[in-house]
Amino acid sequence: MPTDHAKAVYALHRELLERYPAEAARLLEKSPVREIAKVLEAQPLKFTIPVWERLAPDIGTRVFKMIKEPRAVAVLNRMDPNRGAALLAGCDKEDREHYIMLVSPNTARDLRMVMSYPVDSAGALMDPRVFLFRADMTVREVLSRLRSSKRRGVRVVFVVDANNHLEGMVPVQDLALAKHATRLHEIMLAVPESVDAIASREETVDKFDRYRLTDLPVVDFEGRLLGVVLYHTLVSAAEDELAAKMQTMVGVSRDERALSKASFAVRKRLPWLQINLATAFLAASVVGLFESTIAKYTALAVLLPVVAGQSGNTGAQALAVTMRGLALREIRSSHWPRVVFKEINVGFWNGIAVALVTSAGVFVWSRSAGLALVIGTAMVLSMIIAGVAGAAIPILLTGLGLDPAQSSTIVLTTVTDVAGFFSFLGIATLLSAFL
Repeated sequence: MPTDHAKAVYALHRELLERYPAEAARLLEKSPVREIAKVLEAQPLKFTIPVWERLAPDIGTRVFKMIKEPRAVAVLNRMDPNRGAALLAGCDKEDREHYIMLVSPNTARDLRMVMSYPVDSAGALMDPRVFLFRADMTVREVLSRLRSSKRRGVRVVFVVDANNHLEGMVPVQDLALAKHATRLHEIMLAVPESVDAIASREETVDKFDRYRLTDLPVVDFEGRLLGVVLYHTLVSAAEDELAAKMQTMVGVSRDERALSKASFAVRKRLPWLQINLATAFLAASVVGLFESTIAKYTALAVLLPVVAGQSGNTGAQALAVTMRGLALREIRSSHWPRVVFKEINVGFWNGIAVALVTSAGVFVWSRSAGLALVIGTAMVLSMIIAGVAGAAIPILLTGLGLDPAQSSTIVLTTVTDVAGFFSFLGIATLLSAFL
């Protein structure tokens, strides 16, 4: 039977939780996790929910894992879905799914909606295991909590108010140099910038670049801190996306892996191979237009692959650089004049350099100055066209709202083959008197 002292403590806890939930959360965060769980489990649920919603997520998750399952489910059913999602974010994937299966259908739907951020959004990229601290906490208390978490690589801790609204930040190095009795509000810095959870990757990258950040806090629509996007995470996500785009550029599904079933690979690749076959016939038809010229000067047929190969490599280089710029949000559709002019310039000078070597080689081989002139001129022209095509194709697709990586290489190969064949054979026909 509870003693009078125990009853008094219970009553005091209840009064504090009911009337001053923000203050209660602040005080409980200074207690051991087991003690917090004991207090919250002992009190009626309706008095503890406001406190649960104000606990720092890292502490709240640890407490949540310690309470009994029926109580944990009841907490999730009564909590604001945004705060419930913050509690679950610190749990393992299996545990998250387990609790979502146990809560009511409406709560499960709301939790899944909150936790399912759009692909490439700041919410999808963020790490929800962020440390939140109150402005009146001492450096000693903060360092103690950081040590107990055993998390490595923490560079910044964030300061929030009673409702977890972002107020400031403190670099860990400032904590290490400050006196243990110092309060966070004394050394707190203003947060340079934050980003909404549904903000696009493009907006997130812009803020990283503009403010030279390593940690970008993510907030909900009410300004409550949800997590943090780390710069290395953003770079890693961009690299993964770029790797997927490299597959789609050559007509391979982004879902295919090295050990995927052969039937899956055939189903995904075959349609684009058929399209490539059609474009190959288009390039062949260009050669057919100059059949009489080739029949008269058979050396042209020998040199066709040289022109096509160089223009193809030039276009692939321009395509790779442009695709990287689009994937990392370095360029947009509005940048097309600068990108195209650059590729014209690069194609011209590379074409001159390659044309000189090619013309010299052809002259030594054929002893024909006319043939050397033809292939040199064609080389410059085809490489300029290929460079422009390599830059323009992905930018054009982006401007049309299409995936810029979707089989760009197949389209580019057609353009470079047609340009190479047409320029070489066309110039040869015009200058046939010199051959």
